[in-house]
Amino acid sequence: MAKLELKSLHKAIIYLVISALFFAFMNMFVQLSGDVPTIQKTFFRNFFALIVASVVLMKKKQSPIPPKGARLDVLLRSVVGYIGVICNFFALSRLNISDASLLNKMSPFFAIIFSIFLLKEKANRVQWAIILTAFIGVLFVIKPTFHNAELLPSLVGFLGGLCAGCAYTFVRRATKHGANGSSIVFCFSAFSCIVSLPFVIFGYSPMTLQQFLMLVGAGLSAAVGQFCITAAYSHAPAKEVSIYDYSQILFSAAIGFFVMGQLPDMLSVVGYVIIIAAAYAMFRYNNRRVE
Repeated sequence: MAKLELKSLHKAIIYLVISALFFAFMNMFVQLSGDVPTIQKTFFRNFFALIVASVVLMKKKQSPIPPKGARLDVLLRSVVGYIGVICNFFALSRLNISDASLLNKMSPFFAIIFSIFLLKEKANRVQWAIILTAFIGVLFVIKPTFHNAELLPSLVGFLGGLCAGCAYTFVRRATKHGANGSSIVFCFSAFSCIVSLPFVIFGYSPMTLQQFLMLVGAGLSAAVGQFCITAAYSHAPAKEVSIYDYSQILFSAAIGFFVMGQLPDMLSVVGYVIIIAAAYAMFRYNNRRVE
């Protein structure tokens, strides 16, 4: 691997770990905001991220409008990304923070699957076998029985991971077409605010000061997480760095235990181990191929 490629890989890893930490904080703030409606949570989460993105664009003197060749990719990133956020927040309001985070972190596997179709990055039999193993791990977390009260939020959280993986693939394709990370974050945040605003106006639920501050924290954390993950996937392919995105599971588990007193059940822990092991196997396998 050339020195320039290695430097980009190291940058991507650092960005991913930082993004994982701040997305774990975002999930914490979302849970601590309590019974605020999901759409209202998504609005405030993206409103404060929009402010941060606007400030960054102004400081860099960059246009918020992506280049012509990247506009459709940025739009599609915004659409599927927004659906993913709604699904993640819905799951967070009904599951413990580590389970919800783990389901959302299926996104790197979905990023690999979508990159096959959108970026023409082929996967072989070994990679497909590892992806299948990860899905088996998900079954331990979802526990798909009709007697499981958490089945619906688990499935919605899983869908959120699918949408996030698709969104990150569009991020990579948009950057290949000349879009910069700041404009991608701006467009996603603006799109999310515009779509959710009518629901907030006509179905606004009053919030306490504490709930409002929690959503401010969620928005600011999301902004940092978005900038970092956008930068990460613009520096290196998902298959080379996605394992580091799983550090969010560790951050979320620590937050869940020390801040909220949450402990996942044994089946969920088995699922964590299988999925993280599959992610590590994918990381090792892909790195051997590029050495």
